[in-house]
Amino acid sequence: MKKLLIIPMLFMCSMVIGQSKKIIGKPIQIEHLEVAQNDFPKKMTWYEAKKACYALGSRWRLPTKDELNLLYTNKNEIGGFAIGDYWTNGNYWSSTQGNSYGAWVQSLNFGGQSDFNKSDTYNVRAVRAF
Repeated sequence: MKKLLIIPMLFMCSMVIGQSKKIIGKPIQIEHLEVAQNDFPKKMTWYEAKKACYALGSRWRLPTKDELNLLYTNKNEIGGFAIGDYWTNGNYWSSTQGNSYGAWVQSLNFGGQSDFNKSDTYNVRAVRAF
């Protein structure tokens, strides 16, 4: 029975490691941050985004709203952001909470920041300080 449990665990671990390498890619350094090369492949709620960044390991996390603004001002250098749709495609989660129901989101299309419901789904790009 124990041998049967090992196979699914190994499969799940290899998927997480594979996704981590794909998301992180070759990190881009901007000031005091390393920015993952790629977004996560799907939009997520704020709660999912925090867990997904943490699961990358080695201090990866959601950017603060100020760090997210730094990503916006350097978006052409960083590249790969989901920019396009006027209202929702260019929106990215920050780790900064507005209140118990909301967290800050920034449009990488236009630069605006606003407090949105944590259950809404937006793009995610992980960062870590170095």
